[in-house]
Amino acid sequence: MNRISPVIASLAVVAVTALLAGVPSPAAGTDPAGKYDLVLPPQPTDTPDKIEVVEVFWYGCPHCFTFLPTMEQYAKDKPDDVALRHMPAIFRDSWVAHARAFYTADVLGVQSKIHRPLFEAIHVRKQRLDTRESLAAFFEQHGVSKQDFDKTWDSFAVQTLMRKSQVMQQRYGVRGTPTVIVNGKYRVSGSLAGPPQEMIKVIEALVERERAAKPASG
Repeated sequence: MNRISPVIASLAVVAVTALLAGVPSPAAGTDPAGKYDLVLPPQPTDTPDKIEVVEVFWYGCPHCFTFLPTMEQYAKDKPDDVALRHMPAIFRDSWVAHARAFYTADVLGVQSKIHRPLFEAIHVRKQRLDTRESLAAFFEQHGVSKQDFDKTWDSFAVQTLMRKSQVMQQRYGVRGTPTVIVNGKYRVSGSLAGPPQEMIKVIEALVERERAAKPASG
C-alpha cells in the first residue's frame, strides 16, 4: 500500500490551513525586509485617497532608462487604488533643464508624446538635449509649437512644480536615481532592492502593506 510521507502530509496541512485562513502562500508575495529605507518623517501625499507611488528619475540617468519599461508595465498593471506619479530629480544645475522639460510637458498635457521619446533620444540616439534651445526643437518635432513651449517653460506653474520637486527630493531623502517612494513612507532603490523586477516586487509588497493598514470603509 502506498503511504503519504509525514513531510508531505505536514505540507498539505499547512497549505490547507493557509487557504482557509485567507493567508497567501510565500510564493504569492515578497518579504521586503531589508530592501527599503524608511522616509523619516513620513511625508504627506498628493493623493490621500489612494496609495501613492512616486518614481524619482533623471532623463540623463542610464539606470532610469533601464527602469523605464518596467515602470511602464507597472503603470498598466497597477491596482486601481494606486496613484503613480513621476518626479524629476534636481541634484545639480545640469539637471535643471531636464526637470523643466518634464514639467513643461506635464503642464501642456503631452507627457505621452515626450517622456519615452526623450529618454530614447538621449540614450539610444545619443543626442545632447540639455539646453532650452535643444529641448524646444525636440518638443517641436513632437507637435508642440515653440510659442507654447516658451510660454509654458517660463510659466508660474512650471516654476512652482520645480520648487516642489527640489523640496520633496530632500524630504524623501533621495540620494540617487531611480528611487521610488511608496505612500510617503518608504524609499526603494536599486542599491537595496536589486534590479528593476526586484524593485517592483518590493514596491508591490509595500503597497500591500499600506492597503492592509488602511481602515475598512463603510
